[in-house]
Order: sequence, then C-alpha cells, then structure tokens
Amino acid sequence: MAERSSSGRILAMILVGLGAFLLVIGILVPTYTVGKLKKTPLDLEVTTVATGTGDILNSRQLLAGNAQVDRDVPIVAQRFVTVEEPSDAEIMTLQAGQSVRRLDMQGDTGLVSAIIDRLTIDRVSSMPVSAEEYPDRVSTIQVNADKPPVEVDNREGLQYKFPFDVKQESYPYYDINARDTFPIDFVGEEEINGMKVYHFHQEIGPVDLSKADPEVPTYKLSLPASTWGVGEDDRPVTMTRWYNNIRDLWVDPITGVVIKGQEQQDQYYARQADKPEVTVLNVTLPFDEETIEYQIGQAKDGQDQLSLFGRTLPIVAGILGLILLIAGFVLGSRGGGDNRRPATAAGGPAPSGPATTTVGTAGAAGTRRDYTDDRTEVIPRTETDPNAQQRDWTTDATQEIPKTDLRKPPPNQQ
Repeated sequence: MAERSSSGRILAMILVGLGAFLLVIGILVPTYTVGKLKKTPLDLEVTTVATGTGDILNSRQLLAGNAQVDRDVPIVAQRFVTVEEPSDAEIMTLQAGQSVRRLDMQGDTGLVSAIIDRLTIDRVSSMPVSAEEYPDRVSTIQVNADKPPVEVDNREGLQYKFPFDVKQESYPYYDINARDTFPIDFVGEEEINGMKVYHFHQEIGPVDLSKADPEVPTYKLSLPASTWGVGEDDRPVTMTRWYNNIRDLWVDPITGVVIKGQEQQDQYYARQADKPEVTVLNVTLPFDEETIEYQIGQAKDGQDQLSLFGRTLPIVAGILGLILLIAGFVLGSRGGGDNRRPATAAGGPAPSGPATTTVGTAGAAGTRRDYTDDRTEVIPRTETDPNAQQRDWTTDATQEIPKTDLRKPPPNQQ
C-alpha cells in the first residue's frame, strides 16, 4: 500500500508539471513566435503579370518623322521580385525587374520600357530604411543598361508590399515613374475569390517626367511641327512627356500581400500639361487571374502560419495543460492522504467503526485488538487458559489411528 501511494504521488507531480509547462507554452508562443513570423520572408520570389489593350506611340515611326499612334494594341507588364544583399533579420533588399511590352511586335522592337529597381526595406513595416540607420542600404533605379543605376534618396513610401496588420487608413506610396511619393487612400472592404481584402486607391498626375528623371532624353523632345502633327512646317516644337496614373490595390489585411493590382496609365506629349497632343501610352493593366490566384496562395500561407502559432497551438496547449493540471491535482488528493488507522493502545478509546471481535477466554475480553490496522505483519494471537490440558504437538504418532473390527459377528444361536 505504501509503494502504491508513493507511485501515485509521483505521477500526480508529473501531470501537474507537464500541465504547467503546456500552459506556459500557450502563453509564450503567441507572444514571441508571432512577432518573428510577422516579417517578410527572405526567400521571397514573386512574378506578377498584368495585361490589357490600349493605344501606344510607335517609336520606330516617330524616329522616321511620323508620330504614329497604334490603336488597340495588346500590352503586358511584368515584374519579377527577388531578395538580394544586404538582408538580415531586420531588413531585406528587393530587386524588381519591370518591363512593359507590346505583344504585336517581337523581340526588342516590342519593348516599351524596362526598369531595374533595388530597394532596402524594413521586413515588418515594408517601408524603406534610411541611410543614417543602415549605411549599407540600397536605393537605386536603372532605366538604361548602358548607364549605371541612379541613387534615389527621397523614397518614403510603400512599393511592393504593405505591412502586416494593414489599417484602414491612407499610406504613403512611392511611384517609380514619377519618382515621388503620393498618398494611397483606403476605399473599403471587398472580396476577391473568397478572400477579404482592403481596397486602396491612388491618383497621380499630371507629372512632368522630364523633371522626375532628367537623365532620360525622350522625356522632352524637340521635333518638327510636321512630325508632331501640329503643323505642316519644319519649325521645331518642343514637347514634354506627361504622366498620369490611377492605381488601385487590393491588399490582404493580415499579411499585407497585394492580391490584385491595377494601373490606368496615361502618358502623352504636350506643350501644356492639361492639353494632351500626342499619346504615348494609354492603357489599363490589371493583374491576370493566374497572378491573383498565386498572390492569394501566398497570403493564405502567411495567414496559416500566423494562425497556427498565434491561435491554434496556444489554445491546444492551454486546454491540454489545464486537463493535466486538474488530473494531477485530483490524483494527488486521492493518493497523497494516509488512509491507515493507527493501532489503539491498551486501555485507550475504542476505534470508531464496526466492533472488533476478541478471541480467547472471557478473562481476555478486557483487551480488545484493533483489526482495522492494515499492517499485515501483525498476526493476532489468542490467549489460552493456563489450566486447560495441553496437547503434545511434538509427537508425530500419526500411525495411532483408531481401528474398527470389520468382521461380522456370528449369527445368534437359537
């Protein structure tokens, strides 16, 4: 009985300890793990494709002296984002290769524009980091393969991703064409393919691109009036390239992943900003369906991780811990107490419970033994009468067995 009680107490202590451990795990997991998960992963690799049909200036015809605008041209915009150095636990450097092509022309003749953008951002807020805080940070834009990238120091807004736990408010958003930051405003909650998203809207322009990036010679051109189509003579007419954009983004509010993006770009040459004269690009480019589904998958993966460590594991650990604690306390309360009753001393009060039975002569009735004691090594002995005749148990004369005469008596003589 003593060994059984001891093993029960040990098991109860183990259950209580394990239960307490699981409760602590349930508290600490969301506190420390979720914070580490709310960072843009360093293995990020995303390709987005946007397609549309629009009007575009034929650059080859322009060089030949004719400002020809092609109508209803299929156009595709692609962006490939990867992670480069410097990157660590707090920051990451994104490299985004972006191109716009017209699909009715092959090879380089169909290339409308190409940009390589490199930017170091904070992995939590998705905002650009400062050179003062991170001297090795990168912020460059390259539009010409024959020239080195240009340093950009005025980036202060989001670009490729929103922060975790997106708020229903305006955010600063950097436009790579305008080389400036503009607010992008929260519009409302919507749903795309079963996923709740936040809709943001931004309007930009008109922006003088020749001032945004003076290094690009085609942002301000002087051509004969006949080439521009604004006259028949050859007098030079200088026109500036203007840029307008209406941007809409649909964002997962939990992970900040951009589920869908759409841009309505309008670029044109004009002598005055509010009087377009020659169309350069007029097209609406939304993400294609394959890109939207891929972005939804990325967002769901992030949501699942946050839900697993932020809610599922803590709840399971807490419930199991509570069950083990209760089981340990119950087991300890049952097995920890000593149910044995102490032996009653001679002349002391009789123990409670059923009356004990005395064995022996009447003279021994005054002494009562407590048979409720579970000490099995105590063997009760009976008192004997000293005057009674004692049997000699030392003999082994088992052969002395009474015998009977089995012979039949003779019949009676009459």
